Amino acid sequence: MFLERRWAVVLLAALLALPVAAQYEESGDVPYVPTPPEVVEGMLKLAGVKSSDVVYDLGCGDGRIVIMAAEKFGARGVGIDINPERIREAEENARKAGVTGRVRFIQGNLFDADIQEATVVTLYLLSSVNLKLRPKLIKELRPGARVVSNTFDMGDWKPDREIEVNGRRVYLWTITDQLKRSAAR
Repeated sequence: MFLERRWAVVLLAALLALPVAAQYEESGDVPYVPTPPEVVEGMLKLAGVKSSDVVYDLGCGDGRIVIMAAEKFGARGVGIDINPERIREAEENARKAGVTGRVRFIQGNLFDADIQEATVVTLYLLSSVNLKLRPKLIKELRPGARVVSNTFDMGDWKPDREIEVNGRRVYLWTITDQLKRSAAR
């Protein structure tokens, strides 16, 4: 009896882990792990997203960040992901949310993406990827653009603000003229 119950518990645990394991799909440098809705909203609020903003999500997964930016804040959004399956999912989610006129999705490498239009860039990447991406952000974004990262920092680039949302750190940096000049040297 005890042995049967133990195997039932092991089997149940394995079945419950399947959906979580499916979310950790490797595509490029970063595993796909969806950001919880309350963290998405916290990121967008920390960045001060408004209807005049253009939010770029680098490594957008299922599109939830740019979709919420359009739905709740009236912003336009662009999601970029290397995985064509994630892009199809994001496009379907945007259609269901009724925001296809405000968001678009691009299949491609985030390091090759043209991000100059962005006023806000959102990230849920690893610290090592953030560090590789940092020079591109500083070079291509205009002064006043905001960068928000879920969980992972940018090394010695200290955030302007950081908050905690449901146990996760969320970081905010603002691109400044001084930062751009320092990086150009």
